[in-house]
Amino acid sequence: MGLELSIEWLSLLLFGSLGILLLLGLPMAFCTGSLGVIFLYVFGSPAILNMLPSRVFPFMTDYQLSAVPLFIFMAAMLEKAGIIEELFDVIYKWLGGLKGGLASATVVACTVLAAMVGVVGATEITMGMIALPAMLRKKYDPKLACGALLAGGTLGILIPPSVMAIVYAVVAQQSLGEMLAGSVFPGLLLAGLYVGYITIRAYMNPALGPALPIEERVDMREKMRLLRSTITPVLLIILVLGVIFFGVATPVEAAGIGTFGALFVSALHRRLTWAAIQDAALATLKATAMVMWIFFGATIFVGFFIVKGGQTFVADLILGTGLSAYGVLFVMMLILILLGMFLDWVGILLLTVPIFLPIMASLAFDGVFGLAGVPAEKVGLWYGVIFMVNMQMAFLSPPFGYSLFYLKSVTPPEISLAMIFQSAIPFLLLQALGLTLCIIFPQIILWLPGLFYK
Repeated sequence: MGLELSIEWLSLLLFGSLGILLLLGLPMAFCTGSLGVIFLYVFGSPAILNMLPSRVFPFMTDYQLSAVPLFIFMAAMLEKAGIIEELFDVIYKWLGGLKGGLASATVVACTVLAAMVGVVGATEITMGMIALPAMLRKKYDPKLACGALLAGGTLGILIPPSVMAIVYAVVAQQSLGEMLAGSVFPGLLLAGLYVGYITIRAYMNPALGPALPIEERVDMREKMRLLRSTITPVLLIILVLGVIFFGVATPVEAAGIGTFGALFVSALHRRLTWAAIQDAALATLKATAMVMWIFFGATIFVGFFIVKGGQTFVADLILGTGLSAYGVLFVMMLILILLGMFLDWVGILLLTVPIFLPIMASLAFDGVFGLAGVPAEKVGLWYGVIFMVNMQMAFLSPPFGYSLFYLKSVTPPEISLAMIFQSAIPFLLLQALGLTLCIIFPQIILWLPGLFYK
């Protein structure tokens, strides 16, 4: 038999050890996995070590996770095909005549890209290389330009097809189709908030985002001609999401259709080369391997914590506060925001969802301010999308928000990291507003899944 320790001290030792290892810069997957195995051996028993294969094997054989590499490959191929540059150029020409139009065009382009790419890093870096120089050349305020890029880039984890939605659906045993449908309107809501904020700021102070000079604008005929280059990628998005929402194909089958479609679109744009396929395959391999290793490590770590009574301990701790259901949710959101400052979303999801979701399922969300609540059977779906909106904040939260560093890697030297941090703050507040609206008005999330999945 292993050593005996109270759950309070065991929790402190387990999560304290994790914090120290992460501060030392060790990879998340190996921190959680190694700690899980060590604690299983020291504080468990030889029989409990059987939990290792029983926790890992179901993930290795989960059919829905097949969609992860397929969607990542689809994204990588569209990026290599130069679709992103063409798309931004079209939206740039359409919106450039408005004050703040280029920053708004950046958000709109990121919104469309989110439905094609679904990977924050790829969107952030590529758009940073294309849109930021264009805005700086047109004398845009650097903070407004960087903020638009940061916020727009994070939409990739929310707007379907989202890798985060796939991972959440597997961990929480939710319908992936419902998760993808539920995240559509929250994603569009946030994009609308970003564009609205940029437009108001630019019209209040035109120096922040001047409109394109008259001589650089194009007429309606030219705008319509430019739209032709965006037809195939937009049709691909509609096809992939359409077959999922209308039940024609499963999300995994839709991912396969999307992958073939991305190769077809690349060929149409004369960008389908062996080198592009190799690069896309390698990027897919790296991203998928990272996600799966974090899966394996975190599931062992959380599995040990649950076996030792950690889930009951956390539930008693949170419910013992005597807070209402919405008070408990508020505490959870604060915990997620704090974790988001230091960890990536995969780790946070795998560490918190198995513990938080049963607590959420035990509570009744009857609505606030006399508004409609959430049916008990839909709490898992509602919480999943709220979790995804919250994780967008994690990408922009100093000191370790991933998007902040993605953008810094492609900015000119005169734009400091401190300036990028400052540019994120207004958009973080907008994300908090979007999160609050999704909590107060749950139909923003639940209406579309209710339409397609009755």
